[in-house]
Amino acid sequence: MKPGRSLVFPAILLALLAALALGQRAVERAAAAQNRAAREAPRFEVDPRWPDIPDSVTMGEVTSVAVDRNDHVWILHRPERAPAVLEFDGSGRYLGGWGGPSDTYEWPVVAHGISVDYKNNVWIGGRSPDQPTDDMLLKFTAAGELLLQIGRRGASGGNADTMNLRQPADQFVHEATNELLVADGYGNRRVIVFDADSGEFKRMWGGFGNPPVDAPAGPAGMTESEPLDATGPGPDQFTNPPLEVTAVHCVTVADDGLVYVCDRDNRRIQVFDLDGTYRTQMFVNRAAESRRSASRVAFSPDPGQRFMYVADFNSQVVIVERETLEILDAFGSEGTGPGQFQGIHHLATDSDGNLYVAESAPGSRVQKFVLRGMERL
Repeated sequence: MKPGRSLVFPAILLALLAALALGQRAVERAAAAQNRAAREAPRFEVDPRWPDIPDSVTMGEVTSVAVDRNDHVWILHRPERAPAVLEFDGSGRYLGGWGGPSDTYEWPVVAHGISVDYKNNVWIGGRSPDQPTDDMLLKFTAAGELLLQIGRRGASGGNADTMNLRQPADQFVHEATNELLVADGYGNRRVIVFDADSGEFKRMWGGFGNPPVDAPAGPAGMTESEPLDATGPGPDQFTNPPLEVTAVHCVTVADDGLVYVCDRDNRRIQVFDLDGTYRTQMFVNRAAESRRSASRVAFSPDPGQRFMYVADFNSQVVIVERETLEILDAFGSEGTGPGQFQGIHHLATDSDGNLYVAESAPGSRVQKFVLRGMERL
């Protein structure tokens, strides 16, 4: 072989590799540009006429909202007199109500969270910190007949107690395993799992999947004005005691089995496998002056549940790409008008993708936001 020819092939090879690299970068740039162009988020419009509350019902402080398999909307509130559970259809028509203090079960002193499972059973918890505390969770039929009570009032032994709760904030029944997951919550610092029929304890976990532990006693005079971490991963346990009010505030399971937990006072959502193995986390409005942000999450009803909606205590609904946990958009502001929020607390979606948002005090109402399609960002 001639000496000059031996230099030709390496040169050609280098040129080809350079061309391939340039081509790859061009493809990546084009894909990135396409992704930017394709970024979109759902667009909602408030229905100011929803719901139609009859004169016979006096609305108390609203605390929670849920949607059942029939797209009926369930509202939990704190009335001066029963009923405490109100049922509406999607158009806002009142269907009936039940619930409140009874001699046959331990109704929460401060009712807090409502959810309806895949069997159309209604679950209710409470968060009264006054002795005896709300350390139980109630399961009813849709007609208000008690089926099960987990825990007893004032009986909690703390985070190690597997028989009682301690001011549970939220709950969700996962159909695939028939398991009840509880955000336990205002008094404890854990997610705890029970069989949804028998109430038998299954497992529990704390922040990052760590074993949950009782909060240490804090320095005297510690208040909610104490600063929270604004950088880094945050505390290794849920909530930030010994502040006056802290909460593992929500738990729900997506169709793919991922568990989403609102650590409201650390302004984050943590994601787990069903066995409690930690996967990842995201922060919501971490720079806000408020100590609280993520109060509850709900998912869009498409097969992949592409979007996650977060009730941000700072008067907005945050729209998140569920797969990447990228915040896409948000809507809402502080105020009393339609579409504004005061004390945004819980939310839920129906099968058409509409949103129902519950405001606690001072808002004390549920608003319906109708899905109007997708909007380019």
